[in-house]
Amino acid sequence: MNAVLECIVGGRSTALVLLFLENYGEGHASRISKTFNVSVMGIQRQLKRLEENGVLESRMVGSSRIFTFNDRNPTVRSLRALLKNELELMPKETTQQYFRQRQRPRRSGKPLM
Repeated sequence: MNAVLECIVGGRSTALVLLFLENYGEGHASRISKTFNVSVMGIQRQLKRLEENGVLESRMVGSSRIFTFNDRNPTVRSLRALLKNELELMPKETTQQYFRQRQRPRRSGKPLM
């Protein structure tokens, strides 16, 4: 994790949340916490804080609250450009470990490669 990014956004948990959402487009607290093996309470706290300040927005899907970026905010658009750049500069091992995970179940009947 880039220490400068952590400093800019206010901490490691916030940086993880923002990078996850930039990479996958959306997510919920338990999925983010499992991906990085961190406390779900810490992730929920950051998601709530980011939503209250207009960085994120959420919607309910079944019993899960799904978070996405609030792209109506011009500052968020600039933040996303920074996050995209950070993801591109990450070492390949880190990218493979955290940012290339399957998000949906494999379609039944789909041949394995």
